[in-house]
Amino acid sequence: MAPVTIARFVQELEKLKQVSDAEKLKPQEYDSRLARIIQELREKGIDADRAATTAALADAVKRGIITPPVQAHLQRRLGLA
Repeated sequence: MAPVTIARFVQELEKLKQVSDAEKLKPQEYDSRLARIIQELREKGIDADRAATTAALADAVKRGIITPPVQAHLQRRLGLA
C-alpha cells in the first residue's frame, strides 16, 4: 500500500469540515469519520516527515479546517506529540 500524501490528508480534513459545516453530520459521525482518517494514516503511513505533518496541521488550524483541540488529538494519535 502506498503512503497517504500530506495533500490528500489535508484534503480529507477539508471535506470533513465542509460536510460538518453544512450540518450534515452529528458530532459522533464527525468523530467516526475522523477516526477513519486516522486509521488509514496509521495503516498506510504518511509520505511526509514529522515536521511537514506538524506544519500541515498548523496550517489547517490557521485556515480554519480543524480546531486546535482536533490538531492536538491528531498529533497525539499520529505520535507527533
